[in-house]
Amino acid sequence: MEKNKGDQSGNKNPDAAIRRDFLKAATLLGIGALAAGPVTSFAASSREMEKKKGFGTILNRKRTLGSKKNPLEVSAIQLGCMGMHTGRGTHPDHKSMVKLIRDAAERGCNFFDTAEVYGPYVNEELVGEALAPIRNKVAISTKFGFDIEGKSGLNSRPEHICKVVDQSLKRLKTDRIDLFYQHRVDPNVPIEEVAGAVKDLIKAGKVLHFGLSEAKAETIRKAHIVCPVTAVQSEYSFMTRLPENFIFSTLQELEIGFVAYSPLCRGLLGGNLTEYSDLKTNDIRGAWPRFQPEALRSNIRIVEALNEFGKTRGMTSSQICLSWMLSKYPFIVPLPGTTKLSHLEEDLRAADFVLTAAEIKEIEGKIEKIGVVGDRYDALQQSRVEY
Repeated sequence: MEKNKGDQSGNKNPDAAIRRDFLKAATLLGIGALAAGPVTSFAASSREMEKKKGFGTILNRKRTLGSKKNPLEVSAIQLGCMGMHTGRGTHPDHKSMVKLIRDAAERGCNFFDTAEVYGPYVNEELVGEALAPIRNKVAISTKFGFDIEGKSGLNSRPEHICKVVDQSLKRLKTDRIDLFYQHRVDPNVPIEEVAGAVKDLIKAGKVLHFGLSEAKAETIRKAHIVCPVTAVQSEYSFMTRLPENFIFSTLQELEIGFVAYSPLCRGLLGGNLTEYSDLKTNDIRGAWPRFQPEALRSNIRIVEALNEFGKTRGMTSSQICLSWMLSKYPFIVPLPGTTKLSHLEEDLRAADFVLTAAEIKEIEGKIEKIGVVGDRYDALQQSRVEY
């Protein structure tokens, strides 16, 4: 994702990034973000952590997805690899993206997301090649559920799932998939049958954990009875907060983790888009209401509010977005994507920030007052999500 970089506070001295006035450990009492670690200034925290980390490491915080009986422990931020091949106009060359994925691992990210439909197929091949030398040190999530070679759109029939998993394993150069998601709920296949098929794959050792994407609470409950669901992946950001109302209480009750894709609203909240951005040339965002010129003109006001909030805290708009959800809920792992090392490092550093309950309330209030213009999806894509 493209983003404006640099110290948005205007300070060139690294120590000027110290978060002022409010970053005292006592201020965090009572907020669920205690799981994220102690509250310190970003600059002080960075200096302290460098003493403990290996060379190049940025991210050393972990999160646990799923229940205590069968947990999946991963880095607190996952790297989404979709944009390296899909939906963003011109894409970087293969070799540079192999390097970026390995750079992410060296910096402490051990959780990577892909899907057979990205490319299609080539994104899994990229992730497999990049992670093969360190496969036992990382976790990979991928997805099934699209009828890529056919015309029916979705396909989660058990026999198709069994076929897809073998193909994905081959492309990923591995003998197991850490987290296997149903990419979109298939209305033509009972979710119990889908869960049963994945349960068999877990028994066979081909899959370690089962996940769903963009599923409603009822679907999650039905699937969980047949095969424990470790994580649900859905879009979640300051501009898309529907999961809070529709599924978060269910996830907490059932001890299911949540992976938030598009936490920067597909780059918009990173500050790289304007009403003049070219999103018509091989860019999937160009067809969606939220990214039309008039909507962008209005929605950029949210980025401005984030920048204003971050000025006295030494935080970029991207870091505010990621820290907000990490601080608010202990069961969330944000899933940003990027093709640039500078953006990657910026995002991974977001885990070192902790927002207090008062700060969360403040920034949410500012954004709610501004409002969001435009739906997140067009009619076809919206028909494939359950809420």
